[in-house]
Amino acid sequence: MLDVLRNTTYRHLFLAQIIALLGTGLATVALGLLAFDLAGANAGAVLGTALAIKMVAYIGVAPVASAFAERLPRKTVLVALDLIRAAVALVLPFVTQIWQIYILIFVLQSASAAFTPTFQATIPDVLPDEEQYTRALSLSRLAYDMESLVSPALAALLLSVVSYHALFGGTVVGFVASAILVVSAVLPRGKVATKRGIYDRTTRGLRIYIATPRLQGLLALNLAIAAGSAMVIVNTVVLVQSKFGLSQTFTAAALAAFGTGSMLVALMLPIVLERLPERRVMLGGAMVIAAGLLLGFVAAHWYSTLVVLWFVLGLGYSLAQTPSGRLLRRSAHPEDRPALFAAQFALSHACWLITYPLAGWLGAKAGLSTSFLVLGAVAVVSVMLAGWLWRAEESPQVSHTHDALPAGHPHLAEHKPMSGPDGRATHAHEFVIDDDHPRWPSH
Repeated sequence: MLDVLRNTTYRHLFLAQIIALLGTGLATVALGLLAFDLAGANAGAVLGTALAIKMVAYIGVAPVASAFAERLPRKTVLVALDLIRAAVALVLPFVTQIWQIYILIFVLQSASAAFTPTFQATIPDVLPDEEQYTRALSLSRLAYDMESLVSPALAALLLSVVSYHALFGGTVVGFVASAILVVSAVLPRGKVATKRGIYDRTTRGLRIYIATPRLQGLLALNLAIAAGSAMVIVNTVVLVQSKFGLSQTFTAAALAAFGTGSMLVALMLPIVLERLPERRVMLGGAMVIAAGLLLGFVAAHWYSTLVVLWFVLGLGYSLAQTPSGRLLRRSAHPEDRPALFAAQFALSHACWLITYPLAGWLGAKAGLSTSFLVLGAVAVVSVMLAGWLWRAEESPQVSHTHDALPAGHPHLAEHKPMSGPDGRATHAHEFVIDDDHPRWPSH
């Protein structure tokens, strides 16, 4: 898997991702301590509002930012957004009012909402070979999982010698280092998109997404993924420390079990995807999530079974989520990829915006067993819907007609049509939604 790091450009971008993730992790810990300083017992409400602001920024800003940034050099965009995030982190230690936290979090997360899809859409151009790109996706999944384990440990180590305000300094260093690494990388020049109006540019990724059957299935899978991860993220501390009466160390160990399962799949996934198609792998992962949630109704009564259950959910989470970049890469022309990745970023976080409060509210009001059952039912329905929308493994060559195109159109000249069974002129090629193909062919 590590042979993909021989590509100098990707190596610099991957290091930039790791360092920025560590900086973000330190900021998360520091933000919690800052909220406690300012709000005391109401710190949870402050953090909950901050998380809601984060999700709103992710859902609303990503498509708009992608539309405005598509005509700018990618390197310039990525570096500018890293520096904006560094500037916000630099200001956070001086916050004295809760409303200031909310404004700065919105600016910080808006910059992240623009940065992440642009970064993700750059990698397929850096690594055009699908096998190499799959390894990059697995490394990215590993980076996210390792961050969730390493950042809290690093924060605890730093807090033993410095105040939490210094953690924001680590965040600043992380974002500045990320910007330097992006500057040092030789990024491929993105293909310039056709000039369009702002509404067209803002909604283009969403329209491509909704019109592509495999991505319709991915949207349903996003909900199953969000159901599983929301149960783990929201209710682990409640299960371990309230229900079982154990310490924070056991909470961290349970979360580590989830991350370990995810990392194990990430390591194996390049080999798995050489033998099995994405549809089977991703649906299988979502089924594991659904089964794990439903089993939680009877199995999550002892800490030992909870750890095993979280490990299994981690396996399903990575199986269902990690290959999604391959689907997005295959579903758009290079010039449309930033918009499509932005649509996935916004839609996947919209699913979390549904499941996070659902997991928390059900756990608090109806009991954790009910939370397992309801989220499990959400995951089951999502898997069934995904299997129906994303009907079968597709052939890359899709036969279709172009009744609306004139005979001399360049696309028809490039892919000469032949007479089909019904007498209509058809041709076949790798099919993606674009100006010449606004709708997926019906069968």
